[in-house]
Amino acid sequence: MKKQLATSVFGVILATSCVSPKVYKDLESKYATLKKENKALAEENEGLLSKATTAENELSQLQQAYDEAIAERDQYQQDYKAAKTNLDNLKASYEALEKNSSASIAKNAQKNRELLAQLEAKETALAAENARLEKLKRELEERSNRVAELESVIAAKDQAMTKLKDAISSALTDFEGKGLTVEQRDGKVYVSMENKLLFQSGSWAVGGKGTQAVKQLGTVLADNPDIAILIEGHTDNVPYSGRGQLTSNWDLSTKRATAIVNILRDNPNINPSNLTAAGRGEFAPIASNETSEGRAKNRRIEVILTPKLDEVSKLLNDI
Repeated sequence: MKKQLATSVFGVILATSCVSPKVYKDLESKYATLKKENKALAEENEGLLSKATTAENELSQLQQAYDEAIAERDQYQQDYKAAKTNLDNLKASYEALEKNSSASIAKNAQKNRELLAQLEAKETALAAENARLEKLKRELEERSNRVAELESVIAAKDQAMTKLKDAISSALTDFEGKGLTVEQRDGKVYVSMENKLLFQSGSWAVGGKGTQAVKQLGTVLADNPDIAILIEGHTDNVPYSGRGQLTSNWDLSTKRATAIVNILRDNPNINPSNLTAAGRGEFAPIASNETSEGRAKNRRIEVILTPKLDEVSKLLNDI
């Protein structure tokens, strides 16, 4: 939906000779929305990691409760054995006294009844504690299984992202060192392409080598339908001086990001709903704008590949 809105807006821009203030403000508003959604995704990722940590802490607490229950059960068993020993001793005394005195027999019989009542109470308490212990054990096993499954899913996604990064590096090996880099960090893959590989100064038309690089990237992405693809356009801080359809670096960065999206859309195996275009202007530099080399690094397209976390979210909710 976001991609369709961005495409519609830029269609209007292309169809007119200049940008009205209202359209410009609409673009700014849509950019702000995209920025908020991007921030929300980052916060969601941090929230999921926080939930995973909380789940591990809860598992540790459950393990501690289980260990305490084991110790309490063992104490009940010791008390039970001691009581049984006392009962056996009293029975022996009862048998000896039975021969000598009916009064002593009656007294010992009362003690026996009391001790039997105590023993039955301890047996009942021990049975209840064993039942509670068994329940704790089942809960611990269930939590452990879910945490293990969550760790397995996260590890599998990390492995899949590493495999994706390697596949992209292999597909774009002819372009690495020529304004293109591929990195993996924070569970995501970042493909950065400097403008010298893609665009002429002030233009959003992708050149021949740039188109080839983007298409080769699209070939890899088509084999990974569960990856969210965010294309960000960036500029240096030199004000846009062109005329016509664009008025600022922000416009230019958005237009360039959309141009990359349009090339990827030409691949029928890429789901358009996985694509998002965003322009960030000069507001996310990676180098100093005080030097020509730094400005060249800041003029870039970044393709940010993020695994979909629906399965991880479901497991966290189940813990």
